[in-house]
Amino acid sequence: MSQNRLFLLIALLVAGLLWLYGTYFATPRPMHHLPAGATSPNGRRMEKTDDEWRSLMPYAQYRVTRDRGTEWPNSSPLTHEHRHGTYVCAGCRNPLFASRTKFESGTGWPSFFKPIVKNAIYTEPDGSRTEVRCSVCDAHLGHVFTDGPEPTGLRYCMNGVAMAFAPASK
Repeated sequence: MSQNRLFLLIALLVAGLLWLYGTYFATPRPMHHLPAGATSPNGRRMEKTDDEWRSLMPYAQYRVTRDRGTEWPNSSPLTHEHRHGTYVCAGCRNPLFASRTKFESGTGWPSFFKPIVKNAIYTEPDGSRTEVRCSVCDAHLGHVFTDGPEPTGLRYCMNGVAMAFAPASK
């Protein structure tokens, strides 16, 4: 009797893993593109295949920027970066946020109250949240919330691994 239960348990586990593989890994991810009528800074665009992005990025960066993942809170050194400079997209180096718009949100992720220019990013609905993407390469950056400081009242809660920091030259 216990061998039958063990066999059933193994069969259910294998079936679950096959379902997970077919649902997540074998299903093509939707392509994201700049919304119709929107423009990126200087009309610049960068489009690559998943395989090209995968070969250019470490796994954690690929998982966040291309698979819409989220890094662990307080895992990025950019959360506590306080120098003057510019936060750029890790995938295409599109300038995203100026350091003067960064604030300590207490969330564990780098937070900003406005992008460096309006069309540096674009947003898309993401369930009950609003997703933020790079307007040049469509990288998933994080989410925007309406509980930020003045003057915008917005909190752009970004994944540090989706960005790089370019210090201001002296």
